[in-house]
Amino acid sequence: MSNLGSYPPAFRRQNKERSQKYDPVDEEDSLDLIPLIDLQCINLDKLGEACKEWGLFRLVNHQVPLTLMNQLQEQAKKVFSLSFESKQGLFTSPVSYFWGTPALTPSGTALSRGPNNIHWVEGFNVPLGQLSQFQADEDPMLHSFRLLLEEYGRHMGRLAKTLFEAMVKNLNLDSEESKSNLSESTGYVRAYRYPGLPETEALGMELHTDSSVLSILNQDIVGGLELFKDDKWFKVKPIPGTMIINLGDMMQAISNDEYMSAKHRVKVNKQVERFSICYFVFPEEGSVIRSSNYKPFTYSDFRAQVQDDIKTLGYKVGLERFKIHQD
Repeated sequence: MSNLGSYPPAFRRQNKERSQKYDPVDEEDSLDLIPLIDLQCINLDKLGEACKEWGLFRLVNHQVPLTLMNQLQEQAKKVFSLSFESKQGLFTSPVSYFWGTPALTPSGTALSRGPNNIHWVEGFNVPLGQLSQFQADEDPMLHSFRLLLEEYGRHMGRLAKTLFEAMVKNLNLDSEESKSNLSESTGYVRAYRYPGLPETEALGMELHTDSSVLSILNQDIVGGLELFKDDKWFKVKPIPGTMIINLGDMMQAISNDEYMSAKHRVKVNKQVERFSICYFVFPEEGSVIRSSNYKPFTYSDFRAQVQDDIKTLGYKVGLERFKIHQD
């Protein structure tokens, strides 16, 4: 693990007993299996199949400049390299710093899950709608980081809107009624760093689904993302210049379970650090999701239930809490 002083003290100790470990299982090299969608000529049949069968696909011809993707990755690495104490002091609000868990409160602070449930990940939580409030002008590194995030966020909003409109069309949903089910104003970016851990087989994130409508991932070349499908783990290999799109719980509910929220995890690499940038977008505040399979609920209702479950049970239950069970 390089630059030890930049990591949380608990990470420096590499205490195997306190980490989230993964059980070695059969994995499939899915380089040629992950569905590929071309944003410039979306094939609705292929898109529908990917959303139903995988809940995840690779996006090409997205027109997000490769230079921007790389610059944001490199700038994030520089910010992560700051000392742990500096990151705690600099990033409080609206951009927040977290470590040990990807589960955060609405304000961006980490939900404590106890010393025996540490995930090997640290990150920055960036609500794009509040980014202008981030006081970064006096520090050239942070100022550059903010400008790159602002530009990146505009591209992510464009991608999310384009893809969601195609999904709405595919599902034969009312386009006007569906507009409130995805709001660019809710979008936020998270930058993640996962340490290299040569002495242990550990998880940066355990098996989970995202709570979003859509999540858009820009990952570096290290790899580690895995998708759980048909009782198998599929490696989602990084291909430079492409994006990984995965559907979240809100999209599954909006589609009345026709589309699937992707079950995935992140494994820590044994040799090198891994960096990734992920964009998440949600329904408009107060927008009610109505489905024959679920009780009517808003994303705020869903988030509150998830947070309560994590605090009381130690894990997310998710959509099952809102399911209408037929007798």
